[in-house]
Amino acid sequence: MKIIYNGEQDARLYKKVLGGIIESLLKEDENVIYFDADLSNCIGTARLIQEYDRAINCGIAEANMIGIACGTAAVGFKPIVHTFGPFASRRVYDQIFLSGGYAQNPITVIGTDPGITAAFNGGTHMPFEDVALYRAIPGAVICDVTDITMLESFLRTAKDLPGVKYLRVGRKESYPVYAPGTELTIGKGNVLREGTDAVIIATGIMVHEAMEAAKKLAAEGVEAAVIDPYTVKPLDVELIRAWAAKTGAVVTAENHNKIGGLYSAVKEALEGEAKVGYVAVEDEFGEVGPQSYLRQRYDLTDEHIVRAVKETIARK
Repeated sequence: MKIIYNGEQDARLYKKVLGGIIESLLKEDENVIYFDADLSNCIGTARLIQEYDRAINCGIAEANMIGIACGTAAVGFKPIVHTFGPFASRRVYDQIFLSGGYAQNPITVIGTDPGITAAFNGGTHMPFEDVALYRAIPGAVICDVTDITMLESFLRTAKDLPGVKYLRVGRKESYPVYAPGTELTIGKGNVLREGTDAVIIATGIMVHEAMEAAKKLAAEGVEAAVIDPYTVKPLDVELIRAWAAKTGAVVTAENHNKIGGLYSAVKEALEGEAKVGYVAVEDEFGEVGPQSYLRQRYDLTDEHIVRAVKETIARK
């Protein structure tokens, strides 16, 4: 696997490429069907609604959209649905849990602008709890997207998997980590950087922060490994335990609530085998603001990771 991270932003935006990815899936697989809850203009799929019979705008009726999607899954289709993160998680949770999970209907849910990436849409649109909710669904798969390569790889894999799949992804900028064309394996984490003193486990937008934090730590003589688990559920427990044993100190970095999120998953996996710290949203609601402000507001910067690594290493 080729890692191409260099700290520079991708010239492309997620919302400019997602429509092309979904269109290719519609062309390649006649059973793929796309549903949107009146947000196709926000994510680059509006043209698909006009041009494809299997691309449908369900309107501002998210729970109904999930019911329709699961109904199509029951007769052999492979539904992919999109709406903003809060509507793709807490608003439709009963429908996802029962019509998707319990009924064993395969459905791929895209929740955009999760956590602080909601920015000026504000606290009501800022799901920190979405990962915790989906982790509670038996058999669900959760991907916190790192870059555009991961977005495409996960969608291509997820459409053919059984059960509920949840993809949380921003709509705007990202930092390339994986070489184009890389195929990522669900449930298998990826080591982005080697280290001997600690390991930082990061997902989504926090992968960039983790890589920058590792550089700063290295300048101070602290060598921190960085792992992108790719999927929060299923988690690559074997890899995490191996690196915890090597370093003795683990710090998780996530753009969602530590209660039920990546931190909880890692703590459960390690069961006291290593010192574990975190950089994550505390037990709080979201608020309005630019992403730069929100990173500081919720302690989600590379500097916060540096501090958490040092504090975790120092713990007895």
